[in-house]
Amino acid sequence: MPMNPILIVELFDVWGIDFMGPFPMSFGNSYILVGVDYVSKWVEAIPCKQNDHRVVLKFLKENIFSRFGVPKAIISDGGAHFCNKPFEALLSKYGVKHKVATPYHPQTSGQVELANREIKNILMKVVNSKQKRLVY
Repeated sequence: MPMNPILIVELFDVWGIDFMGPFPMSFGNSYILVGVDYVSKWVEAIPCKQNDHRVVLKFLKENIFSRFGVPKAIISDGGAHFCNKPFEALLSKYGVKHKVATPYHPQTSGQVELANREIKNILMKVVNSKQKRLVY
């Protein structure tokens, strides 16, 4: 039986990131950018007007790097907002590895997919409760 090394990962060393949406516009925002730490399961999420690389770069610098330190790796899907030269340049500058999840294999980015589902469930409950209170 081959021996597999046990990887030791610290808090905030590995983050999964993903976009949710588009949703019906709310306060000018149609998307949610979600980041999840793979060890603590801590979730960072921001509303966004669009899902492009500029939003991702700002999110990483302001919400992840400055608050939790620079991670060792980031896991994302292969979307154009995550696979582009400015994104790779930022990660290279800070020595962060970028791991791209296998298409049609959501288990690769399981933590962020789970967070997305929970956020969606919460939003559905909020929207449904508000709709019940609307007077037509």
